[in-house]
Amino acid sequence: MKVIRAPSLGRAHELVVRYILQEGDFLRTENGEDTVETDEVCLRVETPFESPMASSSSRFREAFLESYAHNLLFGSDAVFEYDYHGRLFDWGCGFSDESGEIHTDQVRYIIEKLKENPESRRAVGVTWCPPVDGKLGDCPCLQLVQCVVRGGRLDMKVVFRSNDMLSAAGANMFALAKLQEFIAGEVGVLVGSYTHISLVPHIYFRRDAADIPPFCQKGSAFTPSEDVCRACGGCALARR
Repeated sequence: MKVIRAPSLGRAHELVVRYILQEGDFLRTENGEDTVETDEVCLRVETPFESPMASSSSRFREAFLESYAHNLLFGSDAVFEYDYHGRLFDWGCGFSDESGEIHTDQVRYIIEKLKENPESRRAVGVTWCPPVDGKLGDCPCLQLVQCVVRGGRLDMKVVFRSNDMLSAAGANMFALAKLQEFIAGEVGVLVGSYTHISLVPHIYFRRDAADIPPFCQKGSAFTPSEDVCRACGGCALARR
């Protein structure tokens, strides 16, 4: 597993994009999209609220990220096959037991677990619904959120089964850090480190070719692989 340590979420995003664009191997997905991917990566940020929380190279600006985080914390009126707010704050997926329809607020569980037992390693929320998600065209990438309290700080660790590190990871990290802040406030501790694990990190280098030059600075910051450069066509490196 590649471990990337960074002083901020924004810098972590830049470093993992660089790593995948340089080291990634080509894979055409089951949906027929061209990607480059690497083995699993772990991003470790000790101070997730250090500036910049979002890279200036990303097309998603602060207003969008704040809205995305708000929707994760409080939900939205938009209709999707799934959303992370529902899976974390109201897990159930339409299931029922002898008492009726299941509704489980996993975030509240995490908060109460850590208030009662700050040393607990069981403050975990999951998103996957096996009978449902195997049939969805668009199923959750985020799988697990774990919070632990150590040294008076709440550390968050998240696991993604698959993660679009160019276009999605920046917003994912920003919103999950806001969730971390919310939980820490409810527990009554400070915000600690943020650890973001992606089991299959990837970039859609053809679909999102226009998003690549701001990160590599048209080759002046780093040089992506030849396949990526040819697909991007954003600078002279495409003619290598």
